[in-house]
Amino acid sequence: MENEKTFQAILNAEATFSIWINEDLYVEIEGFVILEFYKSLLEWLRINRKYKRIQEFRYYTIEHDEREGAIISLLPFGDKARLTSIWTKQELYNVFELDYIVEQLTLLETDLKREIERYFDINVRHFINHIPYRLLNIEEA
Repeated sequence: MENEKTFQAILNAEATFSIWINEDLYVEIEGFVILEFYKSLLEWLRINRKYKRIQEFRYYTIEHDEREGAIISLLPFGDKARLTSIWTKQELYNVFELDYIVEQLTLLETDLKREIERYFDINVRHFINHIPYRLLNIEEA
C-alpha cells in the first residue's frame, strides 16, 4: 500500500515549467504535471527517430480540453519551426531553426530524465509505461 501511494505521488508530481526566449519569459506554467510532459516529449522524440522526420509536437494534459489549444506546440515548416503555447506571458518572436529547437528539446528530455531520477530516486524506465499522456496530431506515415 505504501509503494502504491509513493507511486501515485510520483506520477502526480507537479513543477513550475518555464520557457525563456532570449532572456525573456515566454511561458510559465505552475502545477505542470512533469512526468506526463516528459513522456509526451520522449514519445515525440521516439517517433521522430522512427520516421526520420520531425513531426509536429502538440502537448495536452490528460485533463486539458484540447479545443482550447495545445499547451505547448512545435510546428515545423521547412527548415524552421514555431514554438507556441496557449499560456504565453508575452508575444515574442518564436521561430527557430528546426535543428536548433529539436536539439534543445532533446536536451530538455535528457535533463528532465536526470532530474526526475535524482529527485525521486527512481529509474524512469520502471515508470514510463505507467505514465498517462496524450500526444496528438502525429503523422505516422
